[in-house]
Formats: sequence, C-alpha cells, structure tokens
Amino acid sequence: MNARRTFATQGRILRQLRHDPRTVALLMLVPSVLLGLLAWILHNSPGTFDHFAPSMLGIFPLIVMFLVTSVATLRERTGGTLERLLTMPLAKVEFVLGYALAFGTLAVAQAALVSGLSFGLYGLHVDGSPWLIVLVAVLNALLGTALGLSLSALASTEFQAVQFMPAFIFPQLLLCGIIMPRNELPDVLHWVSDVLPMSYAVDATTRVATSTSVSAAFVTDIIVVVGFVAAALFVGSLTLRRRTP
Repeated sequence: MNARRTFATQGRILRQLRHDPRTVALLMLVPSVLLGLLAWILHNSPGTFDHFAPSMLGIFPLIVMFLVTSVATLRERTGGTLERLLTMPLAKVEFVLGYALAFGTLAVAQAALVSGLSFGLYGLHVDGSPWLIVLVAVLNALLGTALGLSLSALASTEFQAVQFMPAFIFPQLLLCGIIMPRNELPDVLHWVSDVLPMSYAVDATTRVATSTSVSAAFVTDIIVVVGFVAAALFVGSLTLRRRTP
C-alpha cells in the first residue's frame, strides 16, 4: 500500500465534496437539526432528552454517513471514475482507505458539531465523559461510512442505494435497543440483534451516558464496532471491480 496515493484519493474526494454544498449541508446540519428537534420536543419533560439523546448521537451520524457514502461510491462505480482509477497503479485497498479517510475527516467534524451543540445549546447531560460520547459518535459515523462503501456494490442506481435504508438500516433501528431493551426482545430477535452493528453502537453510547466509569462491556462494544468497520472496509475492497457494470 502506498500512503501517498491513499492521501491523494482522500484529497480528491474532499475537493469534490467542497464543490457539493448540498451534500456537506446534509452531512453537517441534518444530525444537528434532528437532535435540536428532539430537544425541542422533550423540553417540557426533564431528563427525557438526557435519556434518548446519547443513543441518537450514535444513530444519526451512522445513518447520514451510510446514505451519503453509499450514493457517492455508487457514482464512482457507475460513472466510470472507478474504472479509470483502477487502470492506474492504485490498489483497491488504497481506494477504500482514501474514501474512508475522506469521509472519516467529515465524520470527526460532524461528531464534533453535533456533540458540541448537544452538550451546549441543547443542554444534554450525561453521567459519563462527554468526550467518550464524541468518540463513540465518530466511530459510529465511520461505521456508517464503511457500511456504505461495502453495500454500494449491491446497487446499480442511486435509487437502489437509497432503498438500502429501509432494507438494512430500519431493521437495526427496531432491534438496537432504543424502542425496547435488547434483553427483553424475543429470543430469536435478541440473537439477530447480537449480530447487528448498530446494537453495539447504541449499547456503547448508553453505557457511557449512564456510568461514570469505563466498564469492560463498553470497551467490548467499542472493539466490536471497530471490528465491524474493518470488516466492512475489507468487504468493500473485495467488491471493487476492474470493469463497471
């Protein structure tokens, strides 16, 4: 792997995004607005926002990064850009890591903005460290990026990429523990939730929000999320082809 080519890929994608203000606005503003809306809805219910917001800090960045990354990667695949890039001395892993670094940079900015507004303007309070909440939010955004990269190979149009939201993301929303604690789910659904990445993303934010200490379970959740990120990036590199459809 050549680091120079990887960073060059990262720079190219960031330059493209700089000329796409609507996508940047989607990445940065939508999670912040959604958290603000939630705070507004719950402002007459003390403590309720503190209960729900940490989980949302994990979910919203994941969903937005998944959507934007899957569509953007599909454009590279179907528009011929990927085919032209892979005729050059650019390894597949360099392309995937370049993409991950580019959107990872945006993920850090997104998580910092959303978390800053949540703990500042929106008045979020947690028992644990706010910095750990920010860390989990960044990891969840990276998870969304990695999943979007890998699953974009299954779509042939941008409309199909968007359809992965209800097919892949919504079931995870139902089973990740925000509606009902996972240990209260029926056995089969509990087993299914155990293999879904969003379950561990939500568990990590919930643990750090409700505990003043870093537990072994929290560390395990973080390791699992990082493992999902690595696995999704690996799968994404395997789905790159020398020919576009």
